[in-house]
Amino acid sequence: MLPLIVQTLRSRWFAVAVHLGLWFLLFLAASSFSGKSASYRDAVALTSPAQSPAPVTKLDRLFSPGNWPAIRTNTNMPTLFFTKHFTPPAAPPPPAPTTRKVEITYRGFYDTEGSSRHVFVKLADDFVLKPVGAHITTNWFIGPAAFDSLSLTNLAGQSTLLPLNSKKEIEVPIP
Repeated sequence: MLPLIVQTLRSRWFAVAVHLGLWFLLFLAASSFSGKSASYRDAVALTSPAQSPAPVTKLDRLFSPGNWPAIRTNTNMPTLFFTKHFTPPAAPPPPAPTTRKVEITYRGFYDTEGSSRHVFVKLADDFVLKPVGAHITTNWFIGPAAFDSLSLTNLAGQSTLLPLNSKKEIEVPIP
């Protein structure tokens, strides 16, 4: 039975029938076989349009300045219910500071034969040139100086290391 179907599909009359069928479908498509398009028109409403549930037209009267009550007293005045009983007593002023912070920047050093190293330091806005071991500011002394850092020591024995060209803050007592 399989050879009969294959023989039919390979026959000349089947190819001609398919060819004529396709030409017929093309003709029907070209001649508006699909029919007329639907005619659309605007319909007349049978009911009135729905009204808004919110009365928006009355809002302007609601917020008009004439509807607000007048203020009869100044709002900053104390009333009968005002009392200072529950306010805490005034805190004493903080004590005056005993130290201040000063910016210091290590700029380098120079060394000559027969003398100790001298250090360049920018203290706040002034450039200071002092030898190692000298008093640089109140309670701070210059310690060992190297190419990339400087050590400072205060009277309490605290040390701080200043890198080259970096700002650092130190606390200095106020005289």
